[in-house]
Amino acid sequence: MAAAACRGRRLPARERAVHNATHMTVHILKLCVGADSVEDLAEWQIGQVKRAKKEKRPHIAPVCGTRMWPKRVEDVLAGGSLYWVIKGVVLVRQRIIAIDDVTDDHGQRCGLYLDTQLVRTSPQPRRAFQGWRYLDPKDAPADLGDLKGGADLPEELRRKLVELGAW
Repeated sequence: MAAAACRGRRLPARERAVHNATHMTVHILKLCVGADSVEDLAEWQIGQVKRAKKEKRPHIAPVCGTRMWPKRVEDVLAGGSLYWVIKGVVLVRQRIIAIDDVTDDHGQRCGLYLDTQLVRTSPQPRRAFQGWRYLDPKDAPADLGDLKGGADLPEELRRKLVELGAW
């Protein structure tokens, strides 16, 4: 399937199974500018979903607008997630459910439409960068639910433990 054919399209379940078998999953890593915590991100996205419903947009989901379209659209849609870097640390991810055009304050751009579920991850420090980066699944931090301990710690304490190199 060509990249252009994936734009604005969410694959049906049976087609997704074939799609996933023929494409290597890849994730996207992006800085979460303006949010100080996962809770800030969640509040902002709740507002996005409410506006999308009110305006009767084609995708009723949180969206992350970005200037550059991924060249590996099929691989991203084959189970990829957007990993958010908040204040220098990867803390949460969201499954990417569609990639389509979006018009926002910056004009028409690539829209990464996201599942509403925020999945907390094991904290992983990252330096600042421009735009977004591909993230190989083997380099992605584990979900906190998959790890023993740490899920009940406050976010600020987890962040401090990462800064000290104790996590």
